[in-house]
Amino acid sequence: MALTLDEVRRAAHLARIAVDDEEARAVLGQLARVFELIEEMQAVDTHGVEPMSHALDIVQRLRADEVTEADRHAEFQALAPQVEGGLYLVPRVIE
Repeated sequence: MALTLDEVRRAAHLARIAVDDEEARAVLGQLARVFELIEEMQAVDTHGVEPMSHALDIVQRLRADEVTEADRHAEFQALAPQVEGGLYLVPRVIE
């Protein structure tokens, strides 16, 4: 996929990034290399290759899912300015 200088300027405008002509030409070159890499990767035959969740075959050590703190729900709600039905009442933000 070949990009033009106008497309780079348009993308910069949409991203609200100010670029002059010299920067736009530099970005055009960088983006061209990125698209070349993408085309190279898409050309690789991955048929029969199982997707991996991680580049290394490792297992994440997980801690036991246990409650470690006491339930202080009532204590916290006692400090709140307004509570109703176990919920905190807050001022309306959107009208």
